Amino acid sequence: MNTMKIKGVNLGNWLVLEKWMNRALFDGTDAEDEYYLPRRLPKEVYEARIQTHRSEYITERDFAHIRAMGLNAVRIPVPYFIFGDREPFLGCVNELDKAFSWAEKYGLKILIDLHTAPGGQNGFDNGGICGVCKWSQLPEEVSFVLSVLERLAKRYGNREALWGIEILNEPILEQNWEKMNVQARYIPVDQEMAAGSNGHPMNFMRQFYMDAYDTLRSNMPADKYVVFHDCFELFLWKDFMREEKYRNVVLDTHLYLMGPDELGCEWTADAYAAKIREYYGNAVAEMQQYFPVVVGEWCLSNALCTREREALLSPEERKSTYQKIAKAQLDAWSNGEGYFFWSYKLLLDMTNRSDEAGSESWDMDRCLDLNWLPKEWL
Repeated sequence: MNTMKIKGVNLGNWLVLEKWMNRALFDGTDAEDEYYLPRRLPKEVYEARIQTHRSEYITERDFAHIRAMGLNAVRIPVPYFIFGDREPFLGCVNELDKAFSWAEKYGLKILIDLHTAPGGQNGFDNGGICGVCKWSQLPEEVSFVLSVLERLAKRYGNREALWGIEILNEPILEQNWEKMNVQARYIPVDQEMAAGSNGHPMNFMRQFYMDAYDTLRSNMPADKYVVFHDCFELFLWKDFMREEKYRNVVLDTHLYLMGPDELGCEWTADAYAAKIREYYGNAVAEMQQYFPVVVGEWCLSNALCTREREALLSPEERKSTYQKIAKAQLDAWSNGEGYFFWSYKLLLDMTNRSDEAGSESWDMDRCLDLNWLPKEWL
């Protein structure tokens, strides 16, 4: 792997929508996810709303700002309908074209992240449809996803800004479907459509990743990276892609913080930070022996600084806690190839709306402004 450590941020909620990050986009509807938004709005209203959002949410100025923040890469979630061939959704390949031009102008690398799959790859809201996970049961949709990856590789494979392409974001395995209690957390709208949903078999995911590798590698240069997500099981991939043919493969893991008690430590910032370094740092270091590891999603949200505990912390204590936890995570990620914070920004009213307060820890730009994440640490 080249020597450039990735210091990046996700452009979440730009081309793949997540309601919690910008609720105004869903105004006037009962839609909780991107699948239902165009089905709950008149066509012209949906299209105008989406076009305005895409043109304003991320602009050239943001790429200049991200570079000035000291970062060198962006991870851009894109939907399976990026090429505009899945009604009723609007394609967004023109926006990705612009992103590549901006990235090349300001010296940033791009990881294209295929963030959704038709039929749902995890049943989460960020997978595009709540409570539905049937993609691997639909052979024609598995083939469709491979065709999207092929077209992305052909279109961007030789672009200077391309760092790599991520095969699919957060597919869930069979053993985690019930454990994560997906359909209770993300209630399906259409019970008939959701019936039969389940996580994907491990042997299916392994074969799909190998097929996707072949598809991508045959359509982009060998120095670009093929990235696969660990399916929330970081240690299950030690015997995967060991053959000589697999080159420049990166393992992506998403490490959001568990509470101190789940990590087996005291409810103090120092104990929590020490356990983060040990628990996450060792995990990344262990898997770094098998693949270059990138922490593709993380943030500062943590159990010590929740809204419920806010009254117990002064602003200075809160800042100190965030800084200790930020430093611990950055130390842990340094055992791998780098990171992408989730996310660059949120369009929330954290001052006037109690249900949106306390979300700053997911907003990298705000974390830097508040000095919870000191810029010199990046």
